[in-house]
Amino acid sequence: MSVLRADDEHWFDDAAGRLIRPYTVSDGRTEPTTRMDLLSMVIATGRRPHGQLGPDHAQALGLCDSVTTVAEVAARLRLPAVVTKILLSDLVDWGVVDTRSPDPMADSENPAVLETILNALERRL
Repeated sequence: MSVLRADDEHWFDDAAGRLIRPYTVSDGRTEPTTRMDLLSMVIATGRRPHGQLGPDHAQALGLCDSVTTVAEVAARLRLPAVVTKILLSDLVDWGVVDTRSPDPMADSENPAVLETILNALERRL
């Protein structure tokens, strides 16, 4: 079992998992302000945020250095998709991340697309 030190940046324990509940990360919010789905593409704009970002927002922003999907960010953050969407929509509202609809060819009901996403998520976890 890992023991967290006072200087640990991430609140994660190898055995227990995330030590901070997802609703705390989203400040209790359940709906993002920007509409996006799991296949929506996100990328950092290069603008600097006003003020200091919290650790979860900063980590999400760091994952957006190159074009990635909401699903990929959620998998890397080990957060539920809705919480990740809330974090990303905050970043969009602050002008530090842009979002685009997924490629129309990436049909979210296509079994091949869903299998590709599932495989990518499993590799990250």
